[in-house]
Amino acid sequence: MTEQATQEYDDNLMALLEAVWGEGFMSPGGVDEVDRYLNGIELTGLSVLDIGCGLGGIDVHLVKRHGAAMVTGIDVDQALIDRCDLLAQKYEVTAQVEFICVEPGPLTFGDASFDIVTSKDSIIHIPDKKGLAADVYRVLEPGGWFVASDWLAGYEDEPSQEMKEYLVVEGLDFGLASAKTYLEALQSAGFIDIEIVDRNDWYRQQARLEREQMGGILYDGLASKVGTEFLEHEIEVWDKMIIAIDQGQLRPTHLRARKPARD
Repeated sequence: MTEQATQEYDDNLMALLEAVWGEGFMSPGGVDEVDRYLNGIELTGLSVLDIGCGLGGIDVHLVKRHGAAMVTGIDVDQALIDRCDLLAQKYEVTAQVEFICVEPGPLTFGDASFDIVTSKDSIIHIPDKKGLAADVYRVLEPGGWFVASDWLAGYEDEPSQEMKEYLVVEGLDFGLASAKTYLEALQSAGFIDIEIVDRNDWYRQQARLEREQMGGILYDGLASKVGTEFLEHEIEVWDKMIIAIDQGQLRPTHLRARKPARD
């Protein structure tokens, strides 16, 4: 939308998101939500690609909790990559994780480079779902899994007025798409065992708890870090987001699909 100003993931926004969602995380649920969408997927000793690694919390968790042998996190923002490196140093996993700043566009890794590809709520920033699905399929080993969560659109064509208002106040560069679009993209790439699990009911409740904390127990500490004006703006974002989620226009979702093994 032309009237929408693009907000960046600056220090203030990162500080607020970590306060609400946990150290190293820029999306809801933190390590618990990662464990939910990975449920039943074995990572021990495997290589993992994390698309849109953000602040690196998921990458550290995949090593410390799930035993991944090597995790490669990629993002388009060097400031985020720098923060990821600091987190890896703090938790002493620098030998098992690497973070790479990449240009937007196709993945630059070779065919069959990873056992697992994951992403936590970052694909929303990539408009070409079909192209990404094909690229993920290419870099996966045969038999490998794509496991992720993302924000999906609960509409096919025009969003509601309330959803438009949320997108404007949020101000981030989103490329939202419906579950149908994701399904078609994964099928077109050649994936099998596709699962798309809606998490809207969970986040309807969770978002209200986050909003309550931002306006209550977290308010003074956050205001001292990011300023009252910025904090009040983000509270407004949450208020409008909750309306969009209640309408089913914005739908947190788990995604899972497998590349067929070789015959």
